[in-house]
Amino acid sequence: QVQLVESGGGLVQPGGSLRLSCTASRTILSTFWTLTMGWYRQAPGKQRELVATFTSDGSIDVADAVKGRFTISKNNSKKTVYLQMNSLKPEDTAVYYCRATAGESDSWGQGTQVTVSS
Repeated sequence: QVQLVESGGGLVQPGGSLRLSCTASRTILSTFWTLTMGWYRQAPGKQRELVATFTSDGSIDVADAVKGRFTISKNNSKKTVYLQMNSLKPEDTAVYYCRATAGESDSWGQGTQVTVSS
């Protein structure tokens, strides 16, 4: 299991921006290279859903609901994955989770709350 530490959530007005970070702490760099990292979210009363993720072949999948507004990126040397969220909407309000998979290993962060409200 990989320990994932998320940060960057908060309250923002519609149209605003936030950047979430997820660091794979206690993970050596060579292990981080093997991880497939992504972001998911769960709104109240709804199922957890994919937001954006790197795939095992290195490409990127982005949910239609956030395409063109959210961008996933990573800094391998910092063992960190980011989610840049622009043009936020009230329907983006959710707890955002970082996920790391490698083979049968599947780790989740503790989640960070994002609230979009005026």
